[in-house]
Amino acid sequence: MSEKINKEELLRLYNLPLDELLTISKKYTFDEFEFCSLISARTGKCSQDCKYCAQSTRYNTDIFTHPLVSVDEVIKAAKESKQNGAINFAIVTSGKTPDEAKDFDELLKMIKEINALGLKSCASIGILTKQQAQELKKAGLNRFHHNINTCKSYHDKICTTHTYEDRINTCKYVKEAGMELCCGVIIGMGETVEQRVEMALELAEINPDSIPVNILTPIKGTPFENYLDKIDEENILRTLAIFKIANPNSSIRLAGGKKARLSEKNILVAIKNAVDSAIVGNYLTTTGFSADDDRKKVLKANKKLKACK
Repeated sequence: MSEKINKEELLRLYNLPLDELLTISKKYTFDEFEFCSLISARTGKCSQDCKYCAQSTRYNTDIFTHPLVSVDEVIKAAKESKQNGAINFAIVTSGKTPDEAKDFDELLKMIKEINALGLKSCASIGILTKQQAQELKKAGLNRFHHNINTCKSYHDKICTTHTYEDRINTCKYVKEAGMELCCGVIIGMGETVEQRVEMALELAEINPDSIPVNILTPIKGTPFENYLDKIDEENILRTLAIFKIANPNSSIRLAGGKKARLSEKNILVAIKNAVDSAIVGNYLTTTGFSADDDRKKVLKANKKLKACK
């Protein structure tokens, strides 16, 4: 597939019979399937107004919140993740930037400890400055995660306290610093099919190493608490396939929402035909399958699991 595939062609492919579309996307999937895992190292009390998020102080979601966990807790979680087959281990913190809670120096220590375990360190700690990106690289961070969340044309319907350009700039700083970039989206937030295609094309411009695709799990108390019907399983599969076709060199990662929003049958369809990786275990404020369940699904789909070196 041409690297310069356009919007009209992607829309045409999106609307093909599903089996035909999945046959095309399967050609671009990787031979080995990869697991990553995360720890919600600081949860809740976020200043931003992202309408999907349980961690915003603007919504009454009654989640458990906590300040930054200790380095020892991160080491323990990382060891468990490695035993469960994860290759990458991510530190995830709430907040617009890593400055908000003045935890940046502690995060740098955590990165070094994760690397010492033989895992690839990853961090998802908000909007960065160029200097912060360089400091993370110096500390040995392998990959930085920062989603665009949605396409540019829909961003102001999702969040008003930071801009789409803020997110794009962070992605640029990460790549300029020489780190891998993990950058994806959340689907099912009321966007149109055309806007899902826009997401795929905008991600192709960013060219991340990994593209996590989250499916909205509506959280009570958020503005999107009643958005369960905004995307069905067939359109989830179509979106995953389009993302793979538009981004053949990026790992398409099945992320949050897969347990709540996809049947086991369609998870297997996705693994066989459209995705290259998955987050194993739980997420930030929602639960996932057990590591053993995820491993069984990959093997049932006749995919080889990538091993930690």
